[in-house]
Amino acid sequence: MKRALAFLYFILAGCAGVPPKPHQVPNPQPLPVALDRDFSFRKTIQYYLEPFPKQIAKLDESVGFERSYRVFGAITALDQRDRFGNYYTFFWRAQHRADVTVRLEYRQEKTHAFTQAREVFQSQARGTNRTVFAIIGDDYANDGRVIAWRASLIVDGRVVAINKSYLWE
Repeated sequence: MKRALAFLYFILAGCAGVPPKPHQVPNPQPLPVALDRDFSFRKTIQYYLEPFPKQIAKLDESVGFERSYRVFGAITALDQRDRFGNYYTFFWRAQHRADVTVRLEYRQEKTHAFTQAREVFQSQARGTNRTVFAIIGDDYANDGRVIAWRASLIVDGRVVAINKSYLWE
């Protein structure tokens, strides 16, 4: 009986720990900005997985590890092609519990000024959180590399924290 309860606990705990998946926003609208010190971006990790790695990847072990981590499990060339593109990991903090939407707005090489957006909703978020976005597969193959991006934390329809790339206007 104890084993069955322990097994059930691990299954439920594992399901609760699955992060929500980002979804594409069909027509992103600008939102009012009301910055709040209770919400902030802490760290941003950007990784670009290209089809033909440069020689520098062989010199730095951490770069080689990141590439093998992202391509792990891709057996065929088509599987590997679906993993090429831009990866963004945002670490952010919420001082009190709130329903937070993390939005990534981005522009790509071939679409120029056309802005696309992806969002992830996290219910009752508090403390340090991590949100991962990936522009890979057909999105990357058809529209090219991401050239500018902006990440926003949205609470109650207002932008409370912003993090952006140097090229974002």
